[in-house]
Amino acid sequence: MSVRVSLVAAARSSSLLAERFDDDRPLDQAGWHEVQLAAQALVPLGAAELRYCSPTARSRATGEALGYAPMAQPALRDCDMGRWRGLTLSDVAAREPAAVDAWLADPRSAPHGGEPLLAFISRIGGWLDTRPACEGSIVAVAEPAVVRAALVYALGAPPSMYWNVDVRPLSTVTLTGRPGRWSLRLEARPR
Repeated sequence: MSVRVSLVAAARSSSLLAERFDDDRPLDQAGWHEVQLAAQALVPLGAAELRYCSPTARSRATGEALGYAPMAQPALRDCDMGRWRGLTLSDVAAREPAAVDAWLADPRSAPHGGEPLLAFISRIGGWLDTRPACEGSIVAVAEPAVVRAALVYALGAPPSMYWNVDVRPLSTVTLTGRPGRWSLRLEARPR
């Protein structure tokens, strides 16, 4: 039996230019507004039998605002960025350019002292692979990085492809399958 998992990227908590590593700030006013605009299309996903979210403030708030009443899943937390937590990529690149280059080039590296990209993708894949098969569906609101990692894992893509996946706030993707065998499902949403 296969399972259907719809992933919803959390609404934003800051401008895209001010995004910080492992950021746990709550939704900002623009994020709340975006949730209101997207609600009509996203609320139906809340009919899922199981509703989860990342443990971040913005993921929980997005799920609650959409009426999902999601259960926080520690395994869906963002990548542990160690000493880079709370900094922007440009902050880190200015301070540690060689470390950033190593991190971007090698998915096994963790110059920040946190979680390597490969371990992050594997953790998210492990969460996917342990979802119970159910007659209906599952919805999970997660940080964009979590959605990216899930896509790379589900498609069996090399970890370097993580950098080629752009996940915007409130975007959705559906994966169907079973442990170790996932398919990407794209659906048209009525406007």
